[in-house]
Amino acid sequence: MEAIVTGPERRERITAGIMERTGIDGPMIERLVHGFYAKVRADAVLGPIFDVRIKDWEPHLAQMCAFWSSVALMTSRYHGTPMAKHLPLPVDADHFDRWLELFETTAREICPPEAEAHFVERARRIAASLELGIAGGQGVMLGNGQRFRRNQAGAV
Repeated sequence: MEAIVTGPERRERITAGIMERTGIDGPMIERLVHGFYAKVRADAVLGPIFDVRIKDWEPHLAQMCAFWSSVALMTSRYHGTPMAKHLPLPVDADHFDRWLELFETTAREICPPEAEAHFVERARRIAASLELGIAGGQGVMLGNGQRFRRNQAGAV
């Protein structure tokens, strides 16, 4: 009979299992994050939103690597508040669609299929959650399958 494992040891086992199953590791996360944000910075839709807010990219990229390590590998490296950071942004469904398009393209370019699927599934959940939270922050309650459009909601 196997002993019940809890705490850090349990997390380490989960992380190791994900790494074994997907091939995701720290260097892959760094390549994905850096490649993705290079695309974001050059993008006509997303670039201006980031340009106004991020002056020093190295700390942001390090934070995003920690975030994706936590999301993809359950490492607990990230200790931020993504919703609070995104609530004031002037974004809506079109921005999240573009974000996902760039993220999925980068994941496809950098990752083997198992890792790509793992990252993309999580990115889609994150985008949906943030869009829902931003809509709610603007006083818009989205129904199942509805998307947040600032021009339709009258939000600026």
